[in-house]
Amino acid sequence: MELHSHVWGTGDRVAALVHGIMSDHRTWRRVGPALADKGYRVIGVDLRGHGESGRGEYGAESWADDLVETLPARPDLVLGHSLGAMALALAVERLAPARAVYCDPAWALRQEAGAGARRFTAFKDATRDMIVDLNPRWDEADVNIELATLAAWDPRTAHALADVYAVDRTPARPLVPSLVLVADPSSLVSPGMKDELTRRGFEVRTVRGAGHTLHRDDFDGFLGALDGWI
Repeated sequence: MELHSHVWGTGDRVAALVHGIMSDHRTWRRVGPALADKGYRVIGVDLRGHGESGRGEYGAESWADDLVETLPARPDLVLGHSLGAMALALAVERLAPARAVYCDPAWALRQEAGAGARRFTAFKDATRDMIVDLNPRWDEADVNIELATLAAWDPRTAHALADVYAVDRTPARPLVPSLVLVADPSSLVSPGMKDELTRRGFEVRTVRGAGHTLHRDDFDGFLGALDGWI
């Protein structure tokens, strides 16, 4: 499936941004322009079941295949968050980017996948107050975007999570130079996993004090953590 996408900038270098579950390209409202200012043409996609992209069968392979069908081959930089980082890791060999950045990646949920699916589905009807309470560091614009992306999101995507995470999706090794950015603390990447990812060849950096949505909790800290990679 060719995905709906939004483009920032007209630079000679290409960057691709892949959001997490319940979101769409609008989550990158500050990241896209910041990369465009650095000379990139930035492509933010809406994953299948999110934003303005089509609906269909949901699963790890279909999300990854859609990225390969939509994005240009050999981009200079790809960046995925959470579920988007999982899909990106499955597509990265075929996309063959120069560099990859995985932000608090959802690579291994295992027993938590079923409970997570129920939480995500219930959150479809979250109120503004709920979003503000859960994300006290967000700007009002990010709260507005969260409400809009929830309205556009197909909650059936969450029902696929149990099958997606029946196996561990953590990459055995980085297929291209790869950075993992981790929340502080992270419910997805434990201290032990950070050490294991380093052993496997990933560079791992922590955005101190930032929650799961690193780029919205601490935009300046997020960009600072990308030093040398963008």
